[in-house]
Amino acid sequence: MNKCAVLTFVAMAVMAVGCSRERMSGKIAVTFEVDAPGLDPDAVVYLAGNLPEFGEWLADGVVMSRQESDRWRVVVAMPYGARLEYKITLGDWSREALGENRDALPNYTLAATRNQTVRHRVTEWKMPAEAQASTLTGEVRYHPGITADGVAPRDIVVWLPPGYDESHERYPVLYMHDGQNIVDAATSFIGIEWGVDETADRLIREGRMMPVIVVGIYNTPQRMDEYGAGELGAAYRRFVVEEVKPMIDATYRTRPEREHTATMGSSMGGLVAFLLAWQHPGVFRQAASLSPAFFPEVVADVQAAPSAPEGMRLYMDNGTEGLEQRIQEYCDAMMAVLPEKGFAEGDNFMWFLDEGAEHNEAAWAARLERPLLFLFGVDPAP
Repeated sequence: MNKCAVLTFVAMAVMAVGCSRERMSGKIAVTFEVDAPGLDPDAVVYLAGNLPEFGEWLADGVVMSRQESDRWRVVVAMPYGARLEYKITLGDWSREALGENRDALPNYTLAATRNQTVRHRVTEWKMPAEAQASTLTGEVRYHPGITADGVAPRDIVVWLPPGYDESHERYPVLYMHDGQNIVDAATSFIGIEWGVDETADRLIREGRMMPVIVVGIYNTPQRMDEYGAGELGAAYRRFVVEEVKPMIDATYRTRPEREHTATMGSSMGGLVAFLLAWQHPGVFRQAASLSPAFFPEVVADVQAAPSAPEGMRLYMDNGTEGLEQRIQEYCDAMMAVLPEKGFAEGDNFMWFLDEGAEHNEAAWAARLERPLLFLFGVDPAP
């Protein structure tokens, strides 16, 4: 073997050992550097992303250190194999990084498969005056600071269907999670809302959907645990069942029976929507789980159950891009179990694969009509 071949072999061996160590340690060191000329001397640059290490989309999830006048840097230890989606901010979503033409930037993405350095250059930032204006449609009411034992206080937004104030009718209710993101871009954490108010208003006026009251329950920094299957998740579900629903039934003209009560969410919110209907069948008959995070232990619990709650109806969907690819594994595992528990597509179950869709509010807004019609659709006249 000649000298060049030996050096090449050694280099490949070193790289292989490095990759092996990264896999064995379970952690990847990713260095982020942002060049941002023209910022004030006291400015601070942050990273916000979908992983817990990045604050789960808190605008100030990771603080970067100023290295020199125009450069910020931070090293983040990430789980090996994790897929990161992230943005750059000045600590608030009203100060998000923009493109050179002052256009909104898509999420940056990164696969944590090796130690690496990622560099960005930002010259334009959203200004506070450019913060998203309210996009509310219809009658909306707020209930601030609702809480109960074991859960943090949070706001609740209630959207009322067209004609509510002029009628004496009672209405079905849809309870939605991540409530700040469902009806108003001004409160959504990235300025993109689901458009539940516009979509429901249109479908109701077209006669395709029955009039419903929509209740949006805001999340908190404890979102991951509150929407999970653990102890805090159980506390959150009790909060919905024992505090939120009784308050809504006492304040608005609802149809409180389980037959007229549904819940919906996305990602971890899709998981908690399912768990509410599965574990509290006397309260919720229907659930819509968009891009749900059905972890193996949840699938195992469903598999161990003799059957689904009587009369339960379930909508599920997922996209195909980015994080949706990972979530598809969870959806497939759950769909393999559901038929054994009495779910049949076209009857009490609906599945939709949104080709090309990513894991974000814009994607969920684009396909919102499907779960709304599944839950509250009006059959066309013969």
